Parts: sequence; C-alpha cells; structure tokens
Amino acid sequence: MKNVVIIGAGPAGLTAGFELLKKAPEEYNVTIYEESSAIGGISRTVNHNGNRMDIGGHRFFSKDKQVMDWWQDMMPRQGEPSFDDIQLGRVKNLAENGPDPEKVDRVMLVRNRVSRIYYKKKFFDYPVSLKWDTIKNMGFATTMEAGFSYMGATVAKLPEDSLENFYINRFGRKLYSMFFEGYTEKLWGRHPRDISADWGAQRVKGLSIMGVLKDMFGKVTGIKSDKVETSLIEEFYYPKYGPGQLWETTAKEFEKLGGTIVMNAKVAKINTNGTDTVESITIEKDGAEQEIKGDIFFSSMPLKDLVAGMNDVPEVEAKIAQGLPYRDFVTVGLLVEKLALKNETDIRTLGDIVPDCWIYVQDTGIKMGRIQIFNNWSPYMVKHADRRVWIGLEYFCNEGDKYWNMTEDQWINFGIHELKKMGVIAPDVRIFDGHRERVKKAYPAYFDTYEDIDILIDYLNKFGNLWCVGRNGQHRYNNMDHSMATSFEAVKNILAGSTDKTNVWNVNTEKEYHETAKNEGAEQ
Repeated sequence: MKNVVIIGAGPAGLTAGFELLKKAPEEYNVTIYEESSAIGGISRTVNHNGNRMDIGGHRFFSKDKQVMDWWQDMMPRQGEPSFDDIQLGRVKNLAENGPDPEKVDRVMLVRNRVSRIYYKKKFFDYPVSLKWDTIKNMGFATTMEAGFSYMGATVAKLPEDSLENFYINRFGRKLYSMFFEGYTEKLWGRHPRDISADWGAQRVKGLSIMGVLKDMFGKVTGIKSDKVETSLIEEFYYPKYGPGQLWETTAKEFEKLGGTIVMNAKVAKINTNGTDTVESITIEKDGAEQEIKGDIFFSSMPLKDLVAGMNDVPEVEAKIAQGLPYRDFVTVGLLVEKLALKNETDIRTLGDIVPDCWIYVQDTGIKMGRIQIFNNWSPYMVKHADRRVWIGLEYFCNEGDKYWNMTEDQWINFGIHELKKMGVIAPDVRIFDGHRERVKKAYPAYFDTYEDIDILIDYLNKFGNLWCVGRNGQHRYNNMDHSMATSFEAVKNILAGSTDKTNVWNVNTEKEYHETAKNEGAEQ
C-alpha cells in the first residue's frame, strides 16, 4: 500500500482523504495531520455555551454537481420542516423521505438567501438591485449620477490591470465608490487600485449591472436564464449545526474507511530530495519532533509556510513565497435580547428580526465588515432562537497589529460600541454573552509578490508526488466547493497515474467554470 500524507483537516484535506479511501481502499494508507484541535479549518463551527458560530459564513450551493451530490450524500436534505418553519408556517422545498431536523441531527436545512448592504443607516440589496427601494434610498440625483456613470463605463472600458478598474467596468465609477471602494479597502487593508483584478474575477465572477438586470427581468417575466450568477441565488443548503458539522461528519466517515487523523500536529518541515520528490514531513507534537515518510503528499497549509518549510528552495521562489500576503480575521459573537433594526420585508422570522444571513457594512467610519445573524442561518445554531439573537461581527486585520492583539473583552466592547453607533442595537439593549475567535491567514491576498505566483507554481509542480489543494494550499480565495474540487481533480489524477497538475490549478480560474452554470448553482 502507498502511504498518503495530508496536511490539514479542512475541506480540501478531508475531501482528498475520503475520496482516496472510498475509491481505492486497498491501495492507500491515508493519514491527515492537523495543526489545531478543531476539524474544518475556516469552515469549522465554534460552540460557545450552546450558541454556535460559523467562522466566516458558508452557503452550501455550488455549480459543481459532483460537490452538490457529495454534500447531500454526507448530509441529506431535510424532508420535514425545521423549528422556525414550523413556528412561522413557512413552506420549503423538502426532500421526499428526507430526515426530520426536529428528530435527526445529520441533515441539511433549506434556507433563504438574504444578504443586504447597510449603508448610511439604510438597507440596500446585496448585490445592488435596480428597484424602487434602491432609488428611494439613494435619492433621485444619486441614482441618475450612477446611471450615467454606468453608461459611461460601458462605452469607455478601462484596462483591467487592477481590482478598481475591474469594478468600474462592471458598475460604473459612482456605484464603485459607494459600494465597493471603501469596503474592499476595509477587507484587504489596501486600496483596490493596488489589488490584482484576479480577485474580482474569482469572487464577483460574472456579476455586473447587466447580470442584475437579466435576473430582474427573469423574475418579472417568468423567463429565467439557464445561467445563474454566483451572487444572485435565493436559496441554499446549510447543515443543522453549521458547516463544522459537515466536516466533523466527514472526518468520522473517513476514519470508518480506515483513515487516521492526528490533531495538534504542526508540520514544521517538508523534506525533499531537492529536485522532484517530497520524501517526508517533520511534525511537532507534544513538544517533540517526528519524521513522517510518505509516497504521496497533499498540502492545504498556507503556500507561504509550505515553501518556508522546504529544503533547497531557489532564492527567487523562496522570496516569492515569503512575500505572499494574507489578511487575518476576527469574529465576535454577541448574544443580545433584540436588534434595533426593523423587519420591513415580507419575510417572516422568529421574533420578527431582520431576515438577513449577512449584513455588509459599507460605511468606512466603521471597522466592522459584516454582521452574521446566526438565527437566520439555522435556528439550531442558537440555544433560544425564539427569544435571543446571536450575531457574529466580522473584522479584518493583520496578525500582530493593534486589533489582532486586543483582548476578548476589548473586542466585545468594541463591537458593542460600533453596533450602537450604527443603530443596529439600542443603547440600553440587554447583552447576555460574548465571545471572540481569531483566524490566521483566513484570506490569501492578491498583491505584493502575488503577481509572480506562476513562477512559484511551476516550481512546486516539479514535485510529482506533491499536490497543493484548497484555499491556502493554492493561495487562492476559493469558495468551499472550489477547495473540494481541487481535491477531486488531484485524486482523479492520482488514480489515473498522472502527475500533471494543470487541472488542479485551473479550478476556479477558467471563465466557463466560475462565471456561469447551466441549471446548477453558485457560491457558498
């Protein structure tokens, strides 16, 4: 049997291990080494006093049918109403003979996708839609300015050599300045003019004013396009207890197939023959080092750390890897009595709270980037979903800066102050609990030495038995389904005896792959 070593127990690592053992159980001995004590990477779920936090927010909806089928094989779609649907009399697209979430835990819920922008204390659709509420909130003069600005952008296209120009070409300069410029700088800590357009090509995909108009036309006329843009989906699946539940379930199924997961094992070195083969890794566990030999290696650890741990790396490639930038992440959970925001939609919710999963905070005077309302992701995420509101405040910072180094109490107080400043909670609201989570290297960034990443990829591809998969493994801001797809492709190649990595690196880069999909889906 061949020994397979997988670095990281996130979506990419777990998918690779599970697929290898499922498809060729007699051929491979698979071990996953995870640095932390948690399964799922950035897709993990944190349980704090019975209230669960989704680190970053994960919608389960993909264009990739293989991914959709895989998820539902692991956790079937609900066949009976969930707690909030029962209380509110809501009707959902239930699966025939599917599990009852009131009785069974291993189940995917069907959820409504509602995300909006909160800008100058007013709600705008996310992505921005052209309807009366938008015009009313923007004002007639601003709407006209935005319209002329967009028409100008369609005539005089800018070279797409930056994220700024990428956005302006699709939305016009006015809407860009209102809804993209400040938020993007808040997210990355860099102005969009200094960021590669590659990020927009992967995350915004085919979305544009024309995409919004086509979607609106389809809703009005009933004539729907067979091409669905990523950010325009209206329904998604979600594990009963958050994304971490799916990956914890996958980990158990992987172990049932004979796989091994070693937790709290930091990979310190990647030992190669210097030219074309990885021979072993060195892990640090319980204060001791141990060398692990293998025949095949998967890496979902940050590309920067992977190369830093390799021996005999040429100077050029080493400098590129060393310069790869990341943005780190802090999320603050707050359990509050109620929100000050009024639900002025026609969507019914428990406690009549606003129906949003995410609220994007565009105001540059606020450090917060987004607000998650966990009640709306799943009522089972919240201990008392009918009388408490459990929210997550998302912040972007750099490891070691003043925000990263703030204590948990400082973060909780800071979040409360910003929510009151925005008018999201009242000054006298009761706050029952709070918790802070920090995530290193949550977002691979597209500036500094990123422009030379192809040189680094070419170098790593020389190692025939090394497969770089996942978001951090490829330094690519992938969605969860894309991370899984990199592992699908890598496993397919290994089973076919191929060491070609082209299809693995091409996931979420080919226009046809990530912009449109026929009768399929979108992001998570």
